[in-house]
Amino acid sequence: MERYNVLFICTGNSARSQIAEAIMNTIAVDKFVAYSAGSRPRGMVEPLAEQLIRQFGYSKELRSKSWDEFHTANAPTMDFVITVCDDAAGEACPVWPGEPALAHWGVADPARTPDDASAFFKASQLLRRRIELLAALPLAQLDRLARQQAARNIAQETSV
Repeated sequence: MERYNVLFICTGNSARSQIAEAIMNTIAVDKFVAYSAGSRPRGMVEPLAEQLIRQFGYSKELRSKSWDEFHTANAPTMDFVITVCDDAAGEACPVWPGEPALAHWGVADPARTPDDASAFFKASQLLRRRIELLAALPLAQLDRLARQQAARNIAQETSV
C-alpha cells in the first residue's frame, strides 16, 4: 500500500500541528508519514501538547521547526499540506514541490490557554476525528484534485 506524506502547518508549530503529526503517525502509520512545521516556529513544544502526545504512545523527538526545512533538496515531497490554524491559513504559503493537495482544518489554539488541559484534549479529539476520516478515504482511487476536495470537505463535516 502506498504511503502518503502529509505536512501539518501551524504558525508556531508548538501545539496543533505537533499533535496532528503525532496522531497521524500513531493511528494511520500504515497509510501516512506525517510531519509538522510552522511559518514562525516558537522554538518549543507546549508542555501540555507534549504530555498529550506522549500519552498517545508517540516517542519521536518533538521539535518546533520552520516550514523552510521542507524546501531543501533532501526534504520529502508532500502529498498533502494541511494548515490547522487560522493564522497559517491566511499567510502566503510557499509553493510546494509536487503540487500536493492543500486543505485547511482550522482548530482553536489551545496554546492561548497554556494551562488548560481540556483545550489541548479538545483540539486533539477534533484532529483525531479528521485524521481518521482522511485515513478512511480510498486515496489510491482519487486524483490530486479529488484528494484535495476530500481533505477540505473533512473540515466542513467536522466543524465545531
